[in-house]
Amino acid sequence: MRILLVLLFVAAAAEGQTDPRHIVNAPVIPDEFYADQPYVVKTNDGAWLCVITTGKGAEGEGGQHVISLRSADRGQSWEKAVDVEPSNGPEASYAVMLKVPSGRVYVFYNHNTDNVREVIADKPVYKDGLNRRVDSLGHFVFKYSDDHGRSWSTQRYEIPQRNFEIDRKNPYHGQLKFFWTVGKAFSYKGAGYVPLHKVGGFGEGYFTSSEGVLLRSANILTERDPAKISWETLPDGEIGIRTPSGGGPIAEEQSFSVLSDGSIFCVFRTIDGYPAYTYSRDGGRSWEPSQYMRYADGRLMKHPRAATFAWRCENGKFLYWFHNHGGRFIREHPQRRTIAYEDRNPVWLIGGVEADSSKGKVIRWSQAEIALYDDDPIIRMSYPDLVEDGGNYYLTETQKDIARVHKLDPTFLEGLWNQFESKAVSPQGLVLDLSSTIPASAKAPAIAPFYQRSRRADHGKADMRTGFSLDLWTHLQSTAPGQILLDNRTTDGKGFALVTAADDAVELIMNDGRTENRWSSDPGTIRPGKLQHIAVIVDGGPKIITFVIDGILNDGGDARQFGWGRFSPNLRSVAGAADLRISQSSVRRLRIYDRFLRTSEAVAAFRAGPQ
Repeated sequence: MRILLVLLFVAAAAEGQTDPRHIVNAPVIPDEFYADQPYVVKTNDGAWLCVITTGKGAEGEGGQHVISLRSADRGQSWEKAVDVEPSNGPEASYAVMLKVPSGRVYVFYNHNTDNVREVIADKPVYKDGLNRRVDSLGHFVFKYSDDHGRSWSTQRYEIPQRNFEIDRKNPYHGQLKFFWTVGKAFSYKGAGYVPLHKVGGFGEGYFTSSEGVLLRSANILTERDPAKISWETLPDGEIGIRTPSGGGPIAEEQSFSVLSDGSIFCVFRTIDGYPAYTYSRDGGRSWEPSQYMRYADGRLMKHPRAATFAWRCENGKFLYWFHNHGGRFIREHPQRRTIAYEDRNPVWLIGGVEADSSKGKVIRWSQAEIALYDDDPIIRMSYPDLVEDGGNYYLTETQKDIARVHKLDPTFLEGLWNQFESKAVSPQGLVLDLSSTIPASAKAPAIAPFYQRSRRADHGKADMRTGFSLDLWTHLQSTAPGQILLDNRTTDGKGFALVTAADDAVELIMNDGRTENRWSSDPGTIRPGKLQHIAVIVDGGPKIITFVIDGILNDGGDARQFGWGRFSPNLRSVAGAADLRISQSSVRRLRIYDRFLRTSEAVAAFRAGPQ
């Protein structure tokens, strides 16, 4: 049934326009039903080796175990899965890999070796005070492969973890530890490092407290006898990587990147509405006080309780995965306690470049672009990996039941990395360009419909995944709401308009005679007596509207959870009157595109000025 659904999705996509960002257009990584953490290393024989936590039931159910798969064609197809651990043993979960110089691959994962069936948890979340989901506890172990993942060592080896304060405060005082791992293990100055996320207990929101550590091995890169591999738990002391001062108790799924000067960057999720980060300048033994993530311009980034990973690419630049909204854990509303886990669709990427600071290298982060999406807004994409191969970039991700591989557009990535310097106006898709003396009206450009009748037997909807963008320079004498900047609506409301709105904002209105959609810029983004650049991007792939004003992608700020808004998939078009009415008193320059602009293009157009 699941294969049939995938085929139907692909067939439906083929009726309209194919968007590589739409996740159903990507090849699937096989699994048993549940699919989590599809992480990849390139083996020395040229294959991709992927490990997945899988099982025939849902996440956390019995039979959950770790498998591996090989691909010789960059994720287009996969060889038969190999069990790292069998499905009829204790739970084995949440694996990461490390390839050492010899070509040996190590896989590290949770193992419920003692077959614990229940643990003490918080009441009243757990009515009897017992949690019977047992996949995030027990022993942290590894196996290895010397044949590029075709088989794994029969014996597993345990990695000792030093007790931290969070362990001693759990109901078992550290005799039984709660933990898991995500992301990538890495090597640094001749040592191997494996991330680990310690957990304090189970209750409201599932994990009630968490912090990050690194397991460091000084000899794993060279030692052939796995029993002789040594381990230490970092940082020094008894407290791991936690949230910034005043933050919540959740600091988990730490993702690590090594910078060119040897500094280690770490980013992780919280329940505070923002991701957090820190740097280590001494190989992970100590960490700078954590801070919430910020763009290069100083604004805070927003992110819910979801995996948020950064990767250093082979070109020395960085990519960062997040969800660009401020989903928080709201304790005063227990019935909403899962809100912080929601809205992992779409996926946004940010580009990073190194910069100097008084303490060492740091990363400057660009503004965000939509990288992946699904038509179902409830779908949650997460636990990604980045793979570089042959000059191409690939992302893996999972919805917990289907994992996929996505090839990224290199121009998309270059746009992110060049965002700090690029200064240009794109001519691609430009259908109206007005400068000098702005007329009171102009012939409205043709904008393709968002959907049309398909060629299927039922003649149903073919989603064209089109879009359009408005790029204008304005000078408003007043920001009073209701002023029309652009308007091609007919007398019955069909078409689009850009108008000033309450709270010093500007609003886009779209109407096809059947449905009307509105979304506004963030409050305070429009100011009187100032020349401003406004880019309105209507992306018919994910059905999302974004505003980029004066080179700043609106993210909601403190005023709202989302700076971007969804429009109805049933909105057919913005075709309106034959003429587009334009405010001569306010509009100084106008460009209209029959496609969605990327954020990077909007930023570059702002930097180019009102030429």
